[in-house]
Amino acid sequence: MKAVMRTHPGKVRPSNQDAAYVSEQGFRLYAVADGMGGHRGGDVASAMAIEGLVQLQNAKPGEQAIRTCFSAINQAIHDRQEAEESLQGMGTTLTLLWETDDSMLLGHVGDSRAYLYRQGRLYQVSRDHSLVGELLRTGVIDKEAAREYPYRHIITRAVGTDSRLACDTAVMDKLAGDRWLLCSDGLTDHVMDEEIQRCLALEDMDAGADELMELALDAGGQDNITLVLLEVSV
Repeated sequence: MKAVMRTHPGKVRPSNQDAAYVSEQGFRLYAVADGMGGHRGGDVASAMAIEGLVQLQNAKPGEQAIRTCFSAINQAIHDRQEAEESLQGMGTTLTLLWETDDSMLLGHVGDSRAYLYRQGRLYQVSRDHSLVGELLRTGVIDKEAAREYPYRHIITRAVGTDSRLACDTAVMDKLAGDRWLLCSDGLTDHVMDEEIQRCLALEDMDAGADELMELALDAGGQDNITLVLLEVSV
């Protein structure tokens, strides 16, 4: 698997509360986390989420292993925010892809996203745990209205904000040439799916990642922006 990662604080936020993980050798795991919760809380929560993924290094790949890991990370973040007044209310999104020899495993909580670009088409394979996501799924608003919806940043599920956590998981096949994108909402709030598809179709993955970042910044860079772009080896 080839992987490239980009992260930027954006043009407005004083710090970058996003975090990401890109596998080095052997352990084929990739993740994005978008922290929330005050001046320090977001930084701490997203970092704890990424650090907690070490629990998967010696685990057999599977959905139950992902759920167990997410639960442990959730408990650690929840316990810390209850113990430290300055961190109260902190939490984070967490979206990961775990590669096996013949599949990709998804673990997901929040509104960071996972996309698959396959044979010229783009698919969002994660489901947004957000108020606007629920309104879209029920047909109350359409995609155009969603971009201007005043409460679009309210998420309905996050890691660490509650003592219990429901984690979405899935097992998906993989094909040579597939491209996968993990990203925080600092990208998807400003870059349309059509533009994401165009960038993922570029032959040079680094150029595609750079253009995605430039598009988000040119659109205002209102939030931190993080993306991990992957390609299954041919």
